[in-house]
Amino acid sequence: MHSLDAIEHWPVDHAAVAVIGPDGRIGAAGDQDRVFALASVTKPLVAYAALVAVEEGAIELDQPAGPPGATVRHLLAHTSGLAFGEPTVQSAPGTKRIYSSAGFEVLADLIATETDIAFPDYLHEAVFAPLGMSASILDGPAGHGARSSAADLARFARELLSPTLISAETAREATGVQFPGLDGLLPGYGVQRPNDWGLGFEIKSGKAPHWTGATNSPSTYGHFGQSGTFLWVDPDRSIACVALADRAFGDWAKAAWPPLSEAVLAELAGA
Repeated sequence: MHSLDAIEHWPVDHAAVAVIGPDGRIGAAGDQDRVFALASVTKPLVAYAALVAVEEGAIELDQPAGPPGATVRHLLAHTSGLAFGEPTVQSAPGTKRIYSSAGFEVLADLIATETDIAFPDYLHEAVFAPLGMSASILDGPAGHGARSSAADLARFARELLSPTLISAETAREATGVQFPGLDGLLPGYGVQRPNDWGLGFEIKSGKAPHWTGATNSPSTYGHFGQSGTFLWVDPDRSIACVALADRAFGDWAKAAWPPLSEAVLAELAGA
């Protein structure tokens, strides 16, 4: 795919990108096996493990978790009221979208307690191993501590496009808006009204500007990371894109990522 050649001009030392369809990888550029820090692209992986735990009966979406009145669903949807980096309460559950890495650590601890399996091991057994993600590991906090390769994230993206580890019904719920209408801060892009999220996945909706492309459908979901990484799935087109880089998110990413996504969609539309 010629659109992927754009990463050669990114102001980074190393980058890798892949475009995925329901049948697998469509195009790629850069070293697909190089391992990068994912930062918050960790969260969709952790969320998927939580959804597997739900389907296994280890936890329930609406069981109490986190601060009083909060549930697993609140933690996944960033509506538990917990602060960004520490488990302190800033609002009542379900009243505000407060992006919280700490909430994902609380969630990981709950899964470890309910399954009697250390969460990094559970994530490996529930998601990484069955998808063949052999380069992926969680060796830091559950909110931002995973590392992976473009090849592995392409495998995960294919799973999102055509779920095998969870039911289609659970996948639809996870990628649909939870607690609609809530405002909140989208890191790097300011307050969004509303700031729509699913269960561990940010949903584009009408947000603009955004880290995806202007031509991505409103139903596009995914996540980006402060380490210079992103993963999005556009379900209206059955296309996903992952990009990894070794430079922290900043103005360079805001300038580079949307044109890449738009070029990918345009190239595929014209194929």
